[in-house]
Amino acid sequence: MPRRLISTGSPFEKTAGYSRAVVDGEFCFVAGTTGYDYATMTMPDAVEDQVRNCFRTPAKVLEDAGFGLADVVPVCGEFLANVRPAATLLVVAGLYKPEMKIEIEVTALRRKT
Repeated sequence: MPRRLISTGSPFEKTAGYSRAVVDGEFCFVAGTTGYDYATMTMPDAVEDQVRNCFRTPAKVLEDAGFGLADVVPVCGEFLANVRPAATLLVVAGLYKPEMKIEIEVTALRRKT
């Protein structure tokens, strides 16, 4: 199975030279995603809204790649309460812009059905 690159159409992907996700075999690697709403290219002020966007973007990308949130190895919260994967819950790091309050990245392994 050839490597497949997936884009959200975000201008950041072209400017920084990366793909939102790379599917390689049974793995899908989703790049770090901040709280932007990529449809409107706006960043909400509330961290809760940024977190929701942080999960919506990878969820859509995973779906486009033929995966689902249940395939994700580390995540948490309202999106994956029933999956309960291993997770790193808090890492503090500087982000590219001051309005960015959160960034997540996910790795998914296709489940055998």
